[in-house]
Amino acid sequence: MTAPAPARDQASTARRTLLAWLAACAVGGGLALLAAGRVWVTLGTADSPAGAGGGSLTGNDLVAWLTPAALAALAAVLAVLATRAVARRVTSVVVALLGAAVAAGAWDGTRGATIASVAARHMTTAVTSSGHISVQSRAWVWPVLAAVGGLVLAGAGVAAAALSVRWPGMSSRYERGAGRAGTSGATRVKDADRAMWDAIDEGEDPTA
Repeated sequence: MTAPAPARDQASTARRTLLAWLAACAVGGGLALLAAGRVWVTLGTADSPAGAGGGSLTGNDLVAWLTPAALAALAAVLAVLATRAVARRVTSVVVALLGAAVAAGAWDGTRGATIASVAARHMTTAVTSSGHISVQSRAWVWPVLAAVGGLVLAGAGVAAAALSVRWPGMSSRYERGAGRAGTSGATRVKDADRAMWDAIDEGEDPTA
C-alpha cells in the first residue's frame, strides 16, 4: 500500500535534514581534527633570530584532549543514528557538549599561560638554558578553525536534540522489512485457517 503524499513528503524532508546534519558534523569534526594537528605556535629564545633554535607546538601539544574530544564527538554522531527517543536526545546533548569542549580547547590553546606552561615542557634543554623562551610566531588560522569546528559540532548537537525525533535510524529499513514479513506471515496463517473452516463447512476432511 502506497503511503499518503504528506507522509512521503515528511519522510523525505526528514531524510534530507538528517543528511545535512551528518554533513555538518563531518565538516565540524574534520576541521577540528585537521587544525589540532597543525603548528599553532613557533617558539624561540629572546636572543635568538626568528625561526632559529626554537621549537613548535601543535594544537594537540597545547591541548592534549583536543583530538580525543573531536573523535568522541564523531563517535557520538554515529550513536545518534543507532539510538531512538530519549537515548537519541541524550546522545545529541553529548555531541553538543563535546563540540563545546573542542571550542573551549581551541581558545585555551591560544592563552599565554597555556603556551608558556607547555613550552617549558617541550623546549629542549639547550634552548631553555640559553635564554628566556619567547613566542616567535602564531598561526591563528588553526585555533580559529578548531573553534569553528567545535561550534559546528555543538550547534549540530543542539539541533539533533530538537529535531532528531523525526529522523530515521540505522535499523529503520530492517524493522520495516521485518514488519512486512510479519504481516505477510500473519495473513498466510489467516488464509489457511479460513480454508480449513470452509472445508469443514462443506463436509470435507481438511486433514485428508
